[in-house]
Amino acid sequence: MAADKPSVLIIGGLGYIGRFLALHIHQNDLASEVRLVDKVLPQLAWLAPEFAEACSQDKFIQADASRTEGLARIFDRADGKQWDYVFNCGGETRYSQEDEVYKLRSLNLSMTVGKEAARRGVKAFVELSTGMVYKADSSPSKEGDKLKPWSKIAVFKLQAEEELAKIEGLNLIIARLPHVYGPYASQWVATALCMARVYQHIEEEMKWLWTKDLRTNTAHITDVTRALWDMATWYDRGKAGWDEASMGKVPTFNVVDEGATTQGTLADIIADIFKIETGFQGQLISTFARLNLDSVVDDVNDETLGPWAELLAEAGITRPGPLTPFMEKELLKDTDLSMNGDRLASLVGFKYQKPAMTKELIEEVIDSYKKMNWWP
Repeated sequence: MAADKPSVLIIGGLGYIGRFLALHIHQNDLASEVRLVDKVLPQLAWLAPEFAEACSQDKFIQADASRTEGLARIFDRADGKQWDYVFNCGGETRYSQEDEVYKLRSLNLSMTVGKEAARRGVKAFVELSTGMVYKADSSPSKEGDKLKPWSKIAVFKLQAEEELAKIEGLNLIIARLPHVYGPYASQWVATALCMARVYQHIEEEMKWLWTKDLRTNTAHITDVTRALWDMATWYDRGKAGWDEASMGKVPTFNVVDEGATTQGTLADIIADIFKIETGFQGQLISTFARLNLDSVVDDVNDETLGPWAELLAEAGITRPGPLTPFMEKELLKDTDLSMNGDRLASLVGFKYQKPAMTKELIEEVIDSYKKMNWWP
């Protein structure tokens, strides 16, 4: 039976999305063979125990997939066959890096593995992108809407989308993601939770910039990985319902839950869990912040980093994993991340198991940190 299952190569296989994709494939026995490629060794990747089998050493190759000299080792298989599906979950995910870093680690990576996948006739190549490529609008962005990337990551993700689309013979699918959260999450949601823990500790109100209505759309990690897999199989089985004339050459999908998450959504959940006051800065401070974002961000970080270090010391935590309340300027923009996910539902038939962010799901995230002894 295994011969009928696709073989799968995951670039960035130990990153947050890559490891959960590997876990989804492993738990549901979806592939005949899986290979994970990452620059980071498994021992250094903060892997939780449940990933031990899905990300085991025998499936792993340490390599920098942006360098052409490593491609044979990455793509060659013992049986001489080619990989059926390639998922590019790699690239630079940290904010506020130099352009050159994104160019090398994201754009070059996408182009190098994309060209190789085309050359080898891979059946489906899934490129992860971001909803931050859209021009912010009053209504949720659909896949064909105007593009105006508003973070550096998005600028280079959009370039990758456009350049990959030009590669002859590449069976390309683009997945545009919102804020992805879930167990062990280390970015947007994690920053907010760490800050909440600090404000709980110093017994002060946690105030947010801008308004409670600022849209910060989300998707749970387990839904994201299911969606990525479903897109690849949909493509492989003939792209049912895809109309190039009206939708464009490259199948592109927004992966976003139905909760229309806003800053207010998360603020309310945090207030409930941490039993702290949360509020929003008035118009005056928000206007000042817009003009002086650097100094505002510095002030917030000065306020939270000291108490966070104290909390860790008190709890005897020397390795807090990837958690920090450090606020990135790019994440504080007064820009809506607002996406429409109808296409994935109508064409691929995808249904969300976690359609909206809830208190219970955020408590699960905190529990995952405690399990890893990251949480003070």
